[in-house]
Amino acid sequence: MVNDRKVAVVGCGFVGSSSAFALMQSGLFSEMVLIDVDRNRAEGEALDIAHGVPFASPMKIYAGDYSDVSDAAIIVVTAGAAQKPGETRLDLVNKNVGIFKTIIPQIRESGFSGVLLIVSNPVDVLTYAAIRMSGLPEGKVIGSGTVLDTARLKYMLGEHVDVDPRDVHAYVMGEHGDSEFVAWSSAQVAGVPLSTFCELHGHLNHREAEARIAEDVKNSAYEIIEKKRATYYGIAMSVKRICTAIMRDEGCVLPVSSLMVGEYGLEDLCISLPTVVGRDGVVCRVPVSLDYDEMTQLKDSAEALKAIIDQVDFEA
Repeated sequence: MVNDRKVAVVGCGFVGSSSAFALMQSGLFSEMVLIDVDRNRAEGEALDIAHGVPFASPMKIYAGDYSDVSDAAIIVVTAGAAQKPGETRLDLVNKNVGIFKTIIPQIRESGFSGVLLIVSNPVDVLTYAAIRMSGLPEGKVIGSGTVLDTARLKYMLGEHVDVDPRDVHAYVMGEHGDSEFVAWSSAQVAGVPLSTFCELHGHLNHREAEARIAEDVKNSAYEIIEKKRATYYGIAMSVKRICTAIMRDEGCVLPVSSLMVGEYGLEDLCISLPTVVGRDGVVCRVPVSLDYDEMTQLKDSAEALKAIIDQVDFEA
């Protein structure tokens, strides 16, 4: 039986521990188990985060193993290796798929039947791997996708036109990576087309501004990594947002990564599109209207992902 007040986090590096810290403050759960190949690391993070509980809501936080996840409502998987200098993208994919071959079967064998949230990179390929390995219904396995990229976009657009970023409605779609793109044709601020809103604020060079902002969004992670070696706070807040949508059955729209079953002519790969997210994960994809250039970018992004998927052995 699923415990709706329990979450598990697999991987206690910067992203996993920051996500656990954000989830502790969320009030969504009363129990959280942390799992890491380094048991001492998991125990240390659990103790450190637990000491903040008196300032939040009552919560049991502890280090455990895969036998502890069977009744969790959500498992957040952040475990994985980072790309090293000189390492190809395919090298990284194969390394992290190998790590997933040790993690996902243990989750499956525990009898887990909740929602599996994949955060590890490359997230689209690893979400696909988790679907193949977990035995869970495809809609119950989702990736964090371009939720963070979209948050970065909304933040930058809010700065650009001097408006609350929560009132900016625009999406980064496609791969969470170099082939991602912004769906500018549907971008708006409180129902007003973005280009019109920009003109009201004296911004007239739309193409130049769009290209600059899209590039800044795409390169944000590289800039942060260069300055502080890793990114973790933004993705931790993204994890919290996705978990909130699931646990409160919000039916909100988030650009998570999920398995395509014919949308935009795409099949048998995971990619990020605006998606209605509820208690059981994916409710449906939202058919956002794309112009010709955006449709081409989506197809190109899908092909880049498919080329990687076709070279990987997913058999656990």
